[in-house]
Amino acid sequence: MARNLSKTRNIGIIAHIDAGKTTVTERILYYTGRLHKMGEVHDGEATMDWMVEERERGITITSAVTSCEWHGASVNIIDTPGHVDFTIEVERSLRVLDGAIGVFCAVGGVEPQSETVWHQADHYRVPKIAFINKMDRVGADFFRTVGMMRERLAARPLVLQLPWGSEEGFRGIIDLLAMKAVIWHEDTLGAEFEEVPIPGEMEEEAAAHRERLLETLSDMDDSVMELYLADEPVEPQLLKAAVRRAALSMKAVPVLCGSALKNKGIQPLLNAIVDYLPSPVEVPPVEGIHPATGEKIRLLPKANDPPCALAFKVQMDQGRKMTYLRLYSGTVNVGQILYNPGKGSKEKIARLLKMHSNKRERIESAAAGDIVAAMGLKLTATGDTLCTEEAPVLLETIAFQEPVISIALEPKRVQDNDRLLDSLGKLAEEDPTFRFKIDEDTGQTLVSGMGELHLDVILQRMKREYQVETNQGKPQVVYRETVTGTAEHEEVFERELAGRQRFAAVKIRVAPRARGEGNAYENLYQGEPVPEEFQAAVRQGILEAETSGILMGYPVIDVSTALLDIRAKETSDALAFKIAAAIAYKNACEKAGAAMLEPVMRTEILVPDDFLGEVIGDLNTRQGKIEQIMKKGAVQVVAASVPLSRMFGYSTALRSVTQGRATYTMQFGHYDKA
Repeated sequence: MARNLSKTRNIGIIAHIDAGKTTVTERILYYTGRLHKMGEVHDGEATMDWMVEERERGITITSAVTSCEWHGASVNIIDTPGHVDFTIEVERSLRVLDGAIGVFCAVGGVEPQSETVWHQADHYRVPKIAFINKMDRVGADFFRTVGMMRERLAARPLVLQLPWGSEEGFRGIIDLLAMKAVIWHEDTLGAEFEEVPIPGEMEEEAAAHRERLLETLSDMDDSVMELYLADEPVEPQLLKAAVRRAALSMKAVPVLCGSALKNKGIQPLLNAIVDYLPSPVEVPPVEGIHPATGEKIRLLPKANDPPCALAFKVQMDQGRKMTYLRLYSGTVNVGQILYNPGKGSKEKIARLLKMHSNKRERIESAAAGDIVAAMGLKLTATGDTLCTEEAPVLLETIAFQEPVISIALEPKRVQDNDRLLDSLGKLAEEDPTFRFKIDEDTGQTLVSGMGELHLDVILQRMKREYQVETNQGKPQVVYRETVTGTAEHEEVFERELAGRQRFAAVKIRVAPRARGEGNAYENLYQGEPVPEEFQAAVRQGILEAETSGILMGYPVIDVSTALLDIRAKETSDALAFKIAAAIAYKNACEKAGAAMLEPVMRTEILVPDDFLGEVIGDLNTRQGKIEQIMKKGAVQVVAASVPLSRMFGYSTALRSVTQGRATYTMQFGHYDKA
C-alpha cells in the first residue's frame, strides 16, 4: 500500500536545557497511545532519556528518535539535547528535519541555548512553532516570553492561544482561532478535555488579541486581508490555512502555551504539528551534486525514484554499528547494496529498524520521508550520502564545530592500553566533535571535546560500556626553546672512547631567526680539505642537539647555525665530530641567551553586545592580546591571541561571564616568549 507522504511529519524538539523538551515528548507519546505510562525526567524514567548518564543527570545527551500517530498523520520526533556541549546532536538532527517545535520556559523565557538552536534551525530553513511551557510555575510570564522571541530571535510570533490564568491558577488555554476556552480533566491525567465558552473576565483580552492576530495575518496573506478590510468574519478554517502558509514560508511562528508536567496543552500542540508544520512533500526539494560532473541534482520525495539517504548519526549498539538515515528519495530494502560516493565504497544493509528511543522494530523496507536506523554499514560515517551507483548523488555534508578543550588520559591498568584506544576510536566514530590523538612530543593520549561536561560523559561511558577506567590530568603544554642573541663557540673534543683515542675540533656560530622561520644550517668552512663524512657528522650532531634545549630539554626552534671551522688529526672519526658538534651547540646556545617559548592560540569569540566588556576584561587577565573587534549581526566577534597555558577551563569561564551566550573557537597561532 502506498503511503500518503503529505500525512508524514518529521519534527524535532529544540530548546535550552531544562525548558521541558523531554517532558513534552513523553506527554506526546502518552496521548498518542505510544506509551501506557508517563515517565518523568526527575524520576529518571523518561523514555527518551534512555542512557544511564541521562537518567543520572536528568538531562538529554543524545538525540533520540521515535514515532507516533495522531489523527491519521504519522509523526517522527527527534528529542534533542539542550546543553551547549552537545550542540552536534542538535545540528545533525536539524539537518534532516522538516519542522521544529521550540519549547520555551515561561519563567526563563528565551534562554541562551534556545537562541543558539533557533539560529541553527534558521540556517537550515526549518519552519517552527513555539510552545511556551511551565505556565503553572511561579514567575511564569507568557507575554514577556513572546516579547523576548521578538527581541532575541528576531522572530514574528503569531499568538494562537492565551493562557487562562498563570502560576498556581493556570487552568487551561483560550483558543483564538475557534474563540473557545479549553480545560483539561485532572482525573484522566489530561487525556480528556473539553471546550467551554471564554470566561467573562477574559472576553475583552481575547477579542483584542484575536484582532491583533488578524491584523498580523492580513499583512502576510491576501485572502485574510480582503475579509479583514471588508470587516467580514474570518472562518477558523481559512485562518488555519493562512497560519500554515505563514509558518511554512517562515514569515511567522505560531505560538501556543501550556504545562507539560501538569498535562495541559499537549493535544492542541499535536494538532498544531499536523496543521502548521510541513510534510516531506512541502519542503523545498533537497539539492545534491553529481560526484563526477558537479552538476546540481534535485531530489524529489518519490518512492519509485532512485534511492538517496543521508547518514546523520552513528551509534554503537553492544559493539555493533547502527547508522541513522533520513531518506530523501526512493526506497531501500533489507539486503540492498548501496553506494557511498564520498568514500567510493559499497555497503550492504543487513537490517532496517524503526526506532522508538532505544527500542526497535524490524522492518523490510523504508521509503522517501522516513527516518530509520540501518545495521551493517561498516564504513559510513556521519554526514555521508548513500545512493546507487547508477544514479550517484552527493548531498551537502554536516558541518561540525572544532573541539575546544583537551585533557590527558591514561588507563589505570597498563594492560588496558589497547582497549583504551579501541574504545576511543568507537566513541569518536559516534561523535564527530570528540577527537583523540597521541601527542608526539609527550607520548600522552589527548582527548578533545566541546566542554568539560562533554568529556566527563565520554569518560563515564568508557567506564560503563567498555570497562576501561582512566586517570585524567591536564595536558602538558609543549613549550619550545630558542636563543635571543648571537654567539660563537669552539669545542675541542679529545678523549678515549671504546678503547681508542679520538679527536675533533669544531667552531660554530648560533643566531636567532624570525618567529616561525624554523631552524637553518650553513657550512661556511673554507680551510684545509676535511673528509666529507666528518662535515656530515657535524651536521648530524647539531640536528640531534636541536631536539632538546639547555633550559628544560624542549626542542629548539628558529635558530640559524653556521659551521665556521673544523680541525682533524689522524685519530679523528665521525663519532668524535658528532659529539663535538652537539657539545659546541649547547655551549653556544648558553652564551647566546636561551629563552623559553610557549604556544599562543588564535582565539575568536562570538559575544552579545551586553557582555563585551566582561569578555575583554577576562582576556586581559589571561594575558591575551585583542587584535580586532568586529560587529556581525547581533553579536561582536573578538579576535585575540592568548597563551595556551592560560586557556584551560576557558569554556566554563566564558559561559559563567556571559550567562552561556558566548561561543569561541581556538587554534594554534605561533610560539612566543613565555
